[in-house]
Amino acid sequence: MPELKMNRREWWAAAACLGGSAAGLTGCSPPAPLRIGFIGGLTDRNSDNGQSGQNGVILAVEAFNRAGGAQGRLVDLISRDDAQNAEIAARSAQDLVAAGVEAVIGPFTSGMAKVIVPITGAAGLFEISPTITSMDFFGQDDHLFRINRTTRDNAQDYARVLISRGQKRVAVAFDTRNRNFSESWLKEFRAAVTQSGHTLAVEVPYESAAEADFAGVVRRMLIGRPDGLLFISGALDVAHLAQQARKQAPRLPIAASEWAATEQLIELGGAVVEGLLIVQNFDRDDGSARFREFHEAYFRRFQRKPGYSSVSAHDAATVLLTALSRRSSGQSIKAAVLANGPYQGLQQTIAFDANGDTPRKVFFTEIRDGRYARIA
Repeated sequence: MPELKMNRREWWAAAACLGGSAAGLTGCSPPAPLRIGFIGGLTDRNSDNGQSGQNGVILAVEAFNRAGGAQGRLVDLISRDDAQNAEIAARSAQDLVAAGVEAVIGPFTSGMAKVIVPITGAAGLFEISPTITSMDFFGQDDHLFRINRTTRDNAQDYARVLISRGQKRVAVAFDTRNRNFSESWLKEFRAAVTQSGHTLAVEVPYESAAEADFAGVVRRMLIGRPDGLLFISGALDVAHLAQQARKQAPRLPIAASEWAATEQLIELGGAVVEGLLIVQNFDRDDGSARFREFHEAYFRRFQRKPGYSSVSAHDAATVLLTALSRRSSGQSIKAAVLANGPYQGLQQTIAFDANGDTPRKVFFTEIRDGRYARIA
């Protein structure tokens, strides 16, 4: 057997462990991991958003752990699915509270936030959402911080761009399954259009489901004789609605709210979503070293390109993990996040106000030749 050799530091460390009391032996064990929760739609009709977000968080956590974690403590990520269903979302949020997580990344839709945030908030858990935008969560002094801008910001920008393109009587279809987001977005869009001296042609509510009558939704939109169609829906529904729009009114321009701006929209929509106007909260053509490295690492790990929820979720994880690594003894995570900003995201600097809100730059795109092409 080869002779075992130790340097002086290793010898003293071993002696301290072997010669210590039971309490001392505990100190020689690896520190307990930090438990971080994730909650998002991992199944059901809008799972592309949640799955891409989870991938972004996984990438950030893996890199954090490789770098040594938070003062030697590695992170365990505990994921739960909200399935875009209120009952499942409530159970998942309660599971994360029971698991003793330090904080939660998510949710990814405002509708689910309406269910989840009261549960995590009552438990005193810090929560950071990569994507929710409803005005219900803006300007609140609570445990929720948000990476994204608001429905008001986005809807006002859409109104400005669509009107500048000559679309002054837009027909809107909106998904009531994510009512907290879609109705907030529609309210802000309606106000911006009205303030500009114009009116909406018609507003058509519908509930997302596999058996939804998308042809009927578009027929109702066309009754108002619009000069453009706008869908406040997830990617899967927008693909179906665009298909019907191309059949029933092939010359009308179409647009969709930022909720649909995922990779799945192009994959599912194909030719029928060509020309669709949609905003992105990150620059897909960014050539910076930081974003290029992330893009390459994401593709190697998941064999897919990252989308807006991947980027936003990675930014959210960066904020949380940085704050955890710099948190002082006895400091709450909320206080640590506020004290250690601003944070460098993949493309944008993230600076929170006292309520956990932050601005975010966006980019309007059109789908051209099967990709999101930036126009502004």
